[in-house]
Amino acid sequence: MGHSIARIHAETAADITVARRFATSDIFHAIRLEPYFEAAARRHPVVAAPLLELSSLTLATNLTLVHGDVSPKNILVGRNGPIFLDAECAWFGDPAFDLAFCLNHLLLKTLWNRPTAPGLLDAFDGLAGAYLEGVVWEPRGQLEARAARLLAGLLLARVDGKSPVEYLGASEREFVRRAALPMIASPVGSPFEVRRVWASRLGF
Repeated sequence: MGHSIARIHAETAADITVARRFATSDIFHAIRLEPYFEAAARRHPVVAAPLLELSSLTLATNLTLVHGDVSPKNILVGRNGPIFLDAECAWFGDPAFDLAFCLNHLLLKTLWNRPTAPGLLDAFDGLAGAYLEGVVWEPRGQLEARAARLLAGLLLARVDGKSPVEYLGASEREFVRRAALPMIASPVGSPFEVRRVWASRLGF
């Protein structure tokens, strides 16, 4: 799946026609950035500045076509590879968002179903590794750094933003806060580092 997402990003990078067709920054901000990062910033003044900066920097990064809702529930297994559904907030923007958004779901599910955590962490590694192999439109390190910041922000946003996941209890939500807040205040350089911190807190 990571290869497929990267291929979409690579094939639409710097495409002026696609950029014009999906010049939907207002929609993306309204559906994703404000309800996620900006709402979480209001709940957590201590990290409000980095979260608001993350929102503005993401909105200003316009590199490829972005699906905007790459999550397990929106992916079908097709004969020729994955089929991505529900692209209502598609946008010509930051490809790191798609990677971080899906990785976020995998991490949160480790709390919901602890016995499956090792497999979900393996899936994280597989998705991130396959995707990053296909990054050809910009230096890989730049994308990894943005994805790591987005991932930490999304973790917090899905418990303290306007669209919290419904399957986590109070103790799991507190786990997310304790893991995410330090990485928002002091960003790490790769989603693999976010995964390392998360897995360590889980006891793996």
